[in-house]
Amino acid sequence: MVSLLQEIDTEHEDMVHHAALDFYGLLLATCSSDGSVRIFHSRKNNKALAELKGHQGPVWQVAWAHPKFGNILASCSYDRKVIVWKSTTPRDWTKLYEYSNHDSSVNSVDFAPHEYGLVLACASSDGSISVLTCNTEHGTWDAKKIPNAHTIGVNAISWCPAQAPDPAFDQRTTSRNPAIKRLVSGGCDNLVKIWREDNDRWVEEERLEAHSDWVRDVAWAPSIGLPRSQIATASQDRHVIIWSSNADLTEWTSSVLHTFDDAVWSISWSTTGNILAVTGGDNNVTLWKENSEGQWIRINYESGTTIQAKPQQPHHPHLSQQQQQQLQQQEQPGQQQQPNAALSDSEHSSNLSNSNLSNSQLSN
Repeated sequence: MVSLLQEIDTEHEDMVHHAALDFYGLLLATCSSDGSVRIFHSRKNNKALAELKGHQGPVWQVAWAHPKFGNILASCSYDRKVIVWKSTTPRDWTKLYEYSNHDSSVNSVDFAPHEYGLVLACASSDGSISVLTCNTEHGTWDAKKIPNAHTIGVNAISWCPAQAPDPAFDQRTTSRNPAIKRLVSGGCDNLVKIWREDNDRWVEEERLEAHSDWVRDVAWAPSIGLPRSQIATASQDRHVIIWSSNADLTEWTSSVLHTFDDAVWSISWSTTGNILAVTGGDNNVTLWKENSEGQWIRINYESGTTIQAKPQQPHHPHLSQQQQQQLQQQEQPGQQQQPNAALSDSEHSSNLSNSNLSNSQLSN
């Protein structure tokens, strides 16, 4: 059953592209085309606790670090920058670090599992992925780049869980080393790629091919003790695909969760990794759960609470207005938008498609 907990008017002056709850679900961060990031208390009132200004363009995504590092938030923008923010209280925020070594829009950011330290991955329209590592003792940051990760551009990034997904009561060791860092990325080349850290560099470990159009989002499922790993991918081709692997990640199989009525922009796993939320151009938020037979079933039918957003035109940060119109006419997408191209007024593909944000409670 899905029930509405709270509706928040963010008072952003333009489209809201993303929203993220912190580890405890108490603080909500939102970002918008107005260039700002806002912080709210998720359960008390609708007034912003803080407004973070540092970007000179639409802010596409925000990501919280694990609370062991304090209240730390990352944001990425069309202005090619990634900013890491830190707060002493929910109302007092300062800029901790700014990274500006991408040549085009930065579309996605994701903090690594806390076992690896304070590490942030960034995906950009310039085709590269950056991995930023903080030395928390000295307050310095080291950046490593994966060049040419995806042709045309990288749209999304997600970390593999730190712990091997061994059976909860199986004490046998597996060939997978829990210390190995892995990432999954999705790009404008229709590909999903898995990257592995190998000494001082990142190497392509797997290339997963099943989508027929741009991959808009990727999400590696949390580990819940099962002898497998799962990745969900969402695409312009209207498909969400679930990729499953054995414990040592040597073989991957794909299954289509569902074919939607329009492009799929965003996907997100529940904390336990057994429910997947999907949003897209059909203006709906749907929830899916795998049954005992391995079939994915939509679970928010019975309550009549299919969460519907306001109809609007989707936005593609890599495309010019003319190219967006071509895409809407179901033609082939054009080249990525260059950093100095004119900004579109339409929205970016996002987890939430309007400024009235809803927080839903899931019960299994």
